[in-house]
Amino acid sequence: MTVGLLLAAGEGRRFGGPKALARDDDGTSWLLRAVQALRPCEEIVVVLGAEARRASALLPMSVSRIRADDWAEGMGASLRAGLEALARTDHDSVLVSLVDLPDVDAAVVGRVLDASRGRGDLARAAYDGVPGHPVLLGRDHWAGVVASATGDRGARDYLATHDVDLVECGDLATGVDVDHR
Repeated sequence: MTVGLLLAAGEGRRFGGPKALARDDDGTSWLLRAVQALRPCEEIVVVLGAEARRASALLPMSVSRIRADDWAEGMGASLRAGLEALARTDHDSVLVSLVDLPDVDAAVVGRVLDASRGRGDLARAAYDGVPGHPVLLGRDHWAGVVASATGDRGARDYLATHDVDLVECGDLATGVDVDHR
């Protein structure tokens, strides 16, 4: 079973506020759009931090929530909090995505999930050959990712030293994250 893990804990310093509370000009919630993109997963868990109560109130009851108490440290803290909580479950893999990927949708998630074969998998979306999110982490890799996830680097250092299957998704999205309004 693959669980979708959405990292949405940051305060969005460059952006001007927490991206978990951001909305498009038409009122579309970034948080809810990112949750919808993870619907191909069996379960969805959102890691919250900055403005956690306000962001949590936006989520449907079917979505689990984890609070990263050290969220201000960066994405690495959010990823660690999520993986440490999921280590107490029986999931075989986790698909990690970010709240600030406006054009990454369920089609991208589904394609990356289709590349999954089990606990030892590492795969990630690529956009015109450039690695991006979402990232699939088989359970066998969770402890290593937790040990290496620091600051805003998340799993980057771990993935750089392991064989990762790139799943081309450039025909579906750009995968560009939004850092500024």
